[in-house]
Amino acid sequence: MATKTTAETEIALQRMVTIYVVTGLLFLVLPGTFLGVWNLVSISGRHSLAGLSQAWLQAHGYAQIFGWIGTFIIGIGYYSLSKMGGLMPVAVSRAWASWALWTAGITLRWAANVTEFHWRILLPASAALQLIAFLIFFVTVSRHKAQPGPTKRAPIETWMKLVIAATVAFLLALIFNQVETVVLAATAEHPVIPHWLDQRYLFLAAWGFPVLAVWGFNARWLPVFLGLREPSRRGLMAALAASGCGLAAALLGHLQIATLLLFGAGILASVALSVFHRPIKPAKTLGVSASFPAFVRGAYVWLLIAAALGVYAALADTHGGIWGASRHALTVGFLSTMVFAIGQRVLPAFCGMRLLYSKGLMSASLAILNLGCLLRVASEVPAYEANLRIAWQILPVSAVTELTAVSLFAINLSITLLLPPPYPAVARPLTSPALSHPSRMLGNG
Repeated sequence: MATKTTAETEIALQRMVTIYVVTGLLFLVLPGTFLGVWNLVSISGRHSLAGLSQAWLQAHGYAQIFGWIGTFIIGIGYYSLSKMGGLMPVAVSRAWASWALWTAGITLRWAANVTEFHWRILLPASAALQLIAFLIFFVTVSRHKAQPGPTKRAPIETWMKLVIAATVAFLLALIFNQVETVVLAATAEHPVIPHWLDQRYLFLAAWGFPVLAVWGFNARWLPVFLGLREPSRRGLMAALAASGCGLAAALLGHLQIATLLLFGAGILASVALSVFHRPIKPAKTLGVSASFPAFVRGAYVWLLIAAALGVYAALADTHGGIWGASRHALTVGFLSTMVFAIGQRVLPAFCGMRLLYSKGLMSASLAILNLGCLLRVASEVPAYEANLRIAWQILPVSAVTELTAVSLFAINLSITLLLPPPYPAVARPLTSPALSHPSRMLGNG
């Protein structure tokens, strides 16, 4: 009977993380990318940001960061830490409660920004729902045990320290959001965060929890997936310290100092993870695109480009083009490329030990995404800053290109989740070796 209960709970966890993934994909495609394309086409037609609703722009960004990446992080966090920490029966029910509150909160936020219907009520309510959902997650994972039984707990590994820092940054971003939405509801005419404050908040929302989470999971998985040497603990902790100082400087309005620190953090993380070093073992590409390692390394090129453009923007931006290019290089070039690459590597396994539907679609989505990002970043600065006509014409092309890539990514994962798994779900121990050694869970080839 105990084995049956464990098997049933395993299936429940797989269903839970699958729903989180599907929900994240919906936020990515519809309120995220589609609204972003609409915004960019409108901007390109006007050759200016003037006249375009800032509330719509903020709705697009919020759906991308919190609706897509945030949903993925919470779902994967529940699944992984439940398996590792012995919280399976508790975490399943709490995960569903978090999902309902989180999804409702993100949906209300998007609707309030786009329609402005009763936004003074909906905006603070949406922030409260998200904060409560995350607090349930935060309390649950904070109490997990690294190993069951009376054995002494091992020291926290470096990759986990980065994930913990990302979780704290996530919580701070949501608290910031709650306070700001209450202030907006009481004082503003429209549901729009003022530019000077939004600029600071974007550092926390983009360079905070998503980047730190990627560094943490990369430290855990890239030595296996890419055959890299073990990451430098000192290097990663130095990157974390520089990133934390940079985020603090940004929140205080010292953007030049902040961008320099974040640039340094990006370099430190890239070196510590040995991303550009020669691998010591062959990469594991069984079941995924053979170009997977190249795109992972390319994501770190985008990270450094984003950081360098941030330094340039703090010194020379006048119309928002350099800042926009920097943020796009980070959110699409680095974060989206990493999710497209790592996500298609691990999510099928998390969602029932499935196999990715198409390696060709994976390659195409990554290639087209990077092409779209290149077009966007290369054209945004001359368009906004120099009003170059041809650059304005390229911007909508870049948007449609990225929408195509997102659609291929969503189609590939959706078909993967719809098809039956190659073998039925089986019970695995709470401290599954598969989660400790990704190569066992995701294939050795």
